[in-house]
Amino acid sequence: MRPISILVIINILLFGLLYVYTEPLDTSILIAGGVLTLLILVSYIIIVKARMGDQYIFLLISMLSSLGIVMIYRLDPNFGFRQITWYGLGVILYFLSYGIFRWIRNWDEYMYLYIGFGIVLFILTFTVGTTIKGATNWIRIGDFVFQPAEIIKISFIFFIASYFTYPDKLKNIYYFLGISYVHILFLVAQRDMGMAMLFYSIFISIFYVFYKDYKLVFYNFAAAILIVVYGYFTMTHVQVRFEAWINPWRDIAGRGYQITQSLFAIATGGFFGTGLGLGYPDYIPEVHTDFIFSAIAEEMGTFGAMAVVLLYFLLIYRSFKITLTIQDTFKKIIALGITLTYSYQTFMIIGGVIKLIPLTGITMPFISYGGSALVSAFIAFGILQAVSKKSYETEELMDFEPQ
Repeated sequence: MRPISILVIINILLFGLLYVYTEPLDTSILIAGGVLTLLILVSYIIIVKARMGDQYIFLLISMLSSLGIVMIYRLDPNFGFRQITWYGLGVILYFLSYGIFRWIRNWDEYMYLYIGFGIVLFILTFTVGTTIKGATNWIRIGDFVFQPAEIIKISFIFFIASYFTYPDKLKNIYYFLGISYVHILFLVAQRDMGMAMLFYSIFISIFYVFYKDYKLVFYNFAAAILIVVYGYFTMTHVQVRFEAWINPWRDIAGRGYQITQSLFAIATGGFFGTGLGLGYPDYIPEVHTDFIFSAIAEEMGTFGAMAVVLLYFLLIYRSFKITLTIQDTFKKIIALGITLTYSYQTFMIIGGVIKLIPLTGITMPFISYGGSALVSAFIAFGILQAVSKKSYETEELMDFEPQ
């Protein structure tokens, strides 16, 4: 059976179950499921017929998005409808980013543009930004709110890739390090330690792979420790999250409430779950964003949660495979940067809700509710889709070589 057929069957089952267990019966659920599935089918056919490269990336992110939309729709139909709208916009930008990346040939020459773009957006966030949950990392325009850091992380990857393609554009490595830390320190100043950790993880990983002076890599690890210590002693919400991670049971009705409710929900689900629409994930604050994995684990069980993790593993595997087949340095770093971004992001959010690491406020890629995160992820993977076209053509040539 083809993967697209499996995705369609799963969507029919999920939206069908959601419709059956919703009281009163709401036909808008079936309409939403039909529209989403049709959009996925049409987009997949375009990717295959136009030979746009890897055929599995879009299916994997659409499967994750479908699971997220079903769960969000179950929690709040209004949020579910908005998420479908964001998904539709994300698909449009997926194809646009694919086309634009392939149309413009000299992306590696615009290093200063990437630097300026990121710095200007950071300054705008400081001047007109809105504080939400302790971090000033949102910009509000009327009823529309977006997180600039979600877009900046893409330009940050482009900046790093440009530097390692043409290192002579900056006088020495310390200029590169300085600009990288300016991005990270802006996030620290915004009190967004989760995003700062993500930016640092992307930076240090690519730096480790492409720079040979391991002594300098070690110094950068030491700098990261200093930033974390500074964040703990100067930011109250960071202290709260750290203390809730160490011992949430001490203040179960206060600081530890979110994480304990998350653990209760996961435990309640058992292996097979309570059933879609039959659990009580509403007890968890911010369940549709930070803790949606807990809701999935409660209603779909450990097996359902493991299936989600395996989908992420498949997506990361395909992304790393593309990275390894690319010869061009700039495109290789772009592919690696996108892969690492969503690998680390997935680890940080799942690790946080199961109490493996402190909560970071990072969203779960493609599943959590949120327009900025979903749209930026589609843009990033649209670029990866464009990068994959060359590697996909190489694989086809190898398959047709005489033995």
